[in-house]
Amino acid sequence: MLNIFKSAVAGAVLLASTAGFATAEVSYGYESVKGTKIFYREAGDPSKPSLVLLHGFPSSSHQYRDLIDDLSDAYHVIAPDYPGFGSSDFPSPDQYTYSFDNFADTIDTFLEQRGISKYSLMMHDYGAPVGFRIATEHPERVETLLIKNGNAYEEGINKEVWAPILSLWENPTPELRKTIAENIYSLGGMQWQYTHGTRNPEAILPDNWLLDYYNLTREGMHDVQLDLFYDYRNNVKLYPEWQAYLKENQPPVLVVWGKNDAFFPVSGAEGYKRDVKDIDYNILDTGHFPLEEEGEFIAEKVRTFLIERGIE
Repeated sequence: MLNIFKSAVAGAVLLASTAGFATAEVSYGYESVKGTKIFYREAGDPSKPSLVLLHGFPSSSHQYRDLIDDLSDAYHVIAPDYPGFGSSDFPSPDQYTYSFDNFADTIDTFLEQRGISKYSLMMHDYGAPVGFRIATEHPERVETLLIKNGNAYEEGINKEVWAPILSLWENPTPELRKTIAENIYSLGGMQWQYTHGTRNPEAILPDNWLLDYYNLTREGMHDVQLDLFYDYRNNVKLYPEWQAYLKENQPPVLVVWGKNDAFFPVSGAEGYKRDVKDIDYNILDTGHFPLEEEGEFIAEKVRTFLIERGIE
């Protein structure tokens, strides 16, 4: 009976997608959080269920530009930029502590100030350590988790690609920091992150890496980002806590994972299947930023997933 219901829902979503949705107009704003201005993109009726879209590295809420349009007819969608990313403030490190703990505290406070107390969290890359901190702090607020190459398992780290950063955790020398910066923060390095593993690299919008390169070449930014790479070791230490949250709270989880991701291989996605009973698991033939090639599929999958669980 459940399979018949799911098929009917999926069919209704597909028919609706061919007819087209009347999407809500996207607005852009700033919310001051403890003296730091947080930029956000927002669309949809705030009385409808909220989707909070948490971006990864080296990107910003820009990565959700199309998904916001696709889902704002039925949901209240909001995507903030972390401090130092996108169009949010870039305070100096003596004014703001750049750590994943502090990012989570900032975004948690941002949501509270915006009056958003119940939500689904979409988590990509850095969005996972930010989102899982929020979820473990407020499990009662989380309706679902929408995982898009957001890792919570040690086996989900490609140790070969991560080798320089793993070495940084052991011995953070100035020379190693300089080598990492030269390789990752180049324009070519930014482009590679978006195009590696994609089926059609020529179709990936260059605005993505050009905007990221602009933001990451601001004075003082390399040191801030290298400090975040170093702080990432503390995320790995919290993986058991996040896995315990999944097992104990059993939030419904949608996984949409680019299988050719050089940083977070599919073994990270598989971890969720061990810990969560209600999971919709999708492995996609694309790279680290699945929305760039699979945006239409992901939007329809999110819509169907939420409707099937009564979130509409």
